[in-house]
Amino acid sequence: MPDLPPSEVRRAAAMTVLTVISGAVDAVSFLTLGKVFCALVTGNVLFLSFALAGEGDVPVERAATAVAAFAAGAALGALTLAGLAARGRPWFVAGLAGEGLLLVASGAVALGRHGLADAVDHTDYVVIGGVALAMGLRASTALRMHVPGMPTLLSQTALAQLVNDLLNRPLTADGRAPRHRLLARARWAATVLGIFVGGVLGTWLLVPLGPGRALIVIGAVVLTFAAACHVVLLRREDMGART
Repeated sequence: MPDLPPSEVRRAAAMTVLTVISGAVDAVSFLTLGKVFCALVTGNVLFLSFALAGEGDVPVERAATAVAAFAAGAALGALTLAGLAARGRPWFVAGLAGEGLLLVASGAVALGRHGLADAVDHTDYVVIGGVALAMGLRASTALRMHVPGMPTLLSQTALAQLVNDLLNRPLTADGRAPRHRLLARARWAATVLGIFVGGVLGTWLLVPLGPGRALIVIGAVVLTFAAACHVVLLRREDMGART
């Protein structure tokens, strides 16, 4: 089995970083924006279904805002990144830069309106919408990058794929998994662990910083990572136009 292309390893590493960031964003949004998910949209869809059934204390308006903003961000990303890719521009870096700026702007709004409070006013749909818009843009960026098993926003599919692969895939004659299977397993494991680690880090950020400054820090990390990808981590062929 030939060695794995370095570009594949770099792409998986980049998506792992983004997965950690997603976990951190959802920690901030769920714990301080009124029990709403800005990255894990499935949670908001369930909140809306609970409200429709008339059960539970469900944040209907916040969940609806997050879903709508996420969809808008995904649409914005799909159109903008496709246009950049068609012109041979570095669409991956552009997607990350847009995400980082939206997170920083949302954090600045939260900080300006609510100061260093432990939580944002639950009716502040501008902050919720801004963060969800950023995560929708991220969804389109991850889809266009197309690293199998690494959507960066959720972990359940990766966990199921990892378990099934470990149970059903045969080993080579020397008792080891083929090299390409090891990379696939690493991607799935990184997705699951990345969300978990990001949730822990996001929660830790909230304690000394509060939601506004935490979002600004996370956004700054995304912007720094975008610059690093442009300069060091990802070569042009790793960010080639995809249709």
